[in-house]
Amino acid sequence: MILYHIILLAVIQGLTEFLPVSSSGHLGLFHCFTDQCEHWDADNLTMDIAVHVGTLLSVLLYFWRDVISMMLGAADITTGKVKSNNSRLTLYVIIGSIPVIIAGFILNMFEPDWLKTLHVIAWATIIFGIILWWVDTKSPSTREVKDLTFKDALLIGLAQMLALIPGTSRSGITMTAARFLGFTRKESARYSMLLAMVAISGAGTLMGLSLLEGGDLSLGLDVLIAVVFSFISGLIAISVMMKYLEKSTFTIFAIYRVILGTILLGLLYSGYIG
Repeated sequence: MILYHIILLAVIQGLTEFLPVSSSGHLGLFHCFTDQCEHWDADNLTMDIAVHVGTLLSVLLYFWRDVISMMLGAADITTGKVKSNNSRLTLYVIIGSIPVIIAGFILNMFEPDWLKTLHVIAWATIIFGIILWWVDTKSPSTREVKDLTFKDALLIGLAQMLALIPGTSRSGITMTAARFLGFTRKESARYSMLLAMVAISGAGTLMGLSLLEGGDLSLGLDVLIAVVFSFISGLIAISVMMKYLEKSTFTIFAIYRVILGTILLGLLYSGYIG
């Protein structure tokens, strides 16, 4: 992949992974507008995973306190202390991740090409943007991550399965589900980020195995560049969003999604792209 394509791809991923606007949708658009829309070859998919690894590092750094709490929670679980605050957080992140792991495994077996089309991305961008706005304006904002229950974690985890549809936004759908359950906007984003650690780690593992098997040094250097740029842009995006959500709503993200999706549909149905 051309160097400036790698950098652009990494920056797009970093800026959109944690915002409720769909990073996979934006990555799909990037490939489509660089004449790779019909077939996302192995190198493209590897680069997509590489930029996800960069954003994983950024969320691990930003939420390092939660990461330590979850590590302590894992230790508590091994000793039977399943009711401590740390162990509860760890368990609920695991519970919230299981549904999408199972669904992703099944989806990977069938690999439906229709999910990678611009039409799907455009409609999902609009529909789930509207749902985010509606839920955010109608739901109370009283609960925090410490108030999570098994039912909450499971419901948010089930909602996260929808993120397998490009354009839905993993962060967007989990934040929407958390807001529906009454969590504050900032706490909804926080739990969504914790779930992201598990989701992105799985993809990163696959990428690492692929690189080891392929032994392509050039691709490895490309991956390193992608990781660095997505890490930097991801860290900036998280910091800005978490500060923004202290006093603001998700409306601006919903508006962006509707505008973007509408423009895409206009280009598609006019025959300008497709």
